[in-house]
Amino acid sequence: MGQLDASIVTVAFPDMSRSLHAPVAAVQWVALAYMVTLVALLAAVGRVSDAAGRKLIYVYGFAVFTAASAGCGLAPGLGWLVAARVVQAVGAAMLQANSIALITTTVAGRDRVRALGVQASAQALGLALGPALGGILVAASGWRMVFWVNVPVGVGALAAGQYLLPRSRERHPITVFDWAGVVLLAAAVVAVLAALSGFSGLGLDAAAAAGLLGCGMLLGAGFVLREGRAASPLVEVALLRSKPLLAGLGAAFAGYLVLFALLFAVPLVLDARGVPAAVTGLALTALPAGFAVAAVGSSLLPGRVPMRVRGVAGLGAAAAALLVLAAAPGLPPAGLAGVLLACGLGLGLFTPANNAAVMSQAPASRSGVLGGVLNMSRGLGTAMGVAATTLILHLAAGTRDQLRPVALMLAAAAACGAALSIRRPPAVPGASQGPHGGLTMTDPP
Repeated sequence: MGQLDASIVTVAFPDMSRSLHAPVAAVQWVALAYMVTLVALLAAVGRVSDAAGRKLIYVYGFAVFTAASAGCGLAPGLGWLVAARVVQAVGAAMLQANSIALITTTVAGRDRVRALGVQASAQALGLALGPALGGILVAASGWRMVFWVNVPVGVGALAAGQYLLPRSRERHPITVFDWAGVVLLAAAVVAVLAALSGFSGLGLDAAAAAGLLGCGMLLGAGFVLREGRAASPLVEVALLRSKPLLAGLGAAFAGYLVLFALLFAVPLVLDARGVPAAVTGLALTALPAGFAVAAVGSSLLPGRVPMRVRGVAGLGAAAAALLVLAAAPGLPPAGLAGVLLACGLGLGLFTPANNAAVMSQAPASRSGVLGGVLNMSRGLGTAMGVAATTLILHLAAGTRDQLRPVALMLAAAAACGAALSIRRPPAVPGASQGPHGGLTMTDPP
């Protein structure tokens, strides 16, 4: 349900813009509000779950997510919809902070590997089905149906979780919680994204947008200073002193920027060309489908194939596909689907390899903290991809080939990510190891 929701909403943006009489710069906050809330809360909810019990927070997460999905479906206007998406993201954080932990703490040995494989397959299936299902639902019933589809699934999951999941036996009380870090991080991200929205046609004048950008940068600097001095920081700055780790996190940022920027941009561009939503959804499905196939299939590659090679090859293939798109931005939906499939395959090959490289940079005792930082990097990449794409489409409005500047920007991002992935350092002794030779699965936003 989480991955389906991540990809299904993007197809509905053009219909939302028309139905709610709002510009794309405003409608993008349906996605951005969700991502900002998720990024700000993932680490915090993980700490609360350690104290209150993972099953309790996870099951309540389904309740919050399902109720908020109904609220999105009933929203009378854009402001109410964005507010409901914030609440939905709170529920998503409660789910994502606990899903992997519930499996790893209750399933042992080879059964754990199989259980994580089933979970990864479910995530991949949801991500791949989203665009096609979203296109069909929007064409048949409008954008509200992409939220209503969560309700029956959430009710069933709530009942199953209550009766089937084991209770958390170990608790770790919270002594000091870094609320100031949560507020500074959320405020910095909101300010920067609001500034980009202002430059994208939201209605702010240039001075206000520039002021927001400067404020966001100051808040970001304040967050880094705060985390370096906090007794129990949200993000441990000591971990980020490792250049190889920073390179891996930067590559993760770039990979998810490319993935979700395409999921956001393609429906808007094809809608402007008059392509029906159902056709758009089918074409866009090629991107997450390729991602899913490569991400799951990469575990079948021989262990002697270095993770560095997989990561560089994956992002290199994605950059090449994006350059093809830049050279021929007017491809029909079928041709566009082929390019998106190649890009998705590259991103799917890169992501597990990069996960393994990042998670090998800390001992197992720090894997929870590092997993949260990795998810935050990917969430920030997702949000920045949506915001930057909106800005580029706004600047290219009225031109014949709006996809060309988007594809060039994303090709540059993929190339930078590949450069960061070139040098993979040796793993830290005792580092977290997942199934298939160190591949540690973490939830995409």
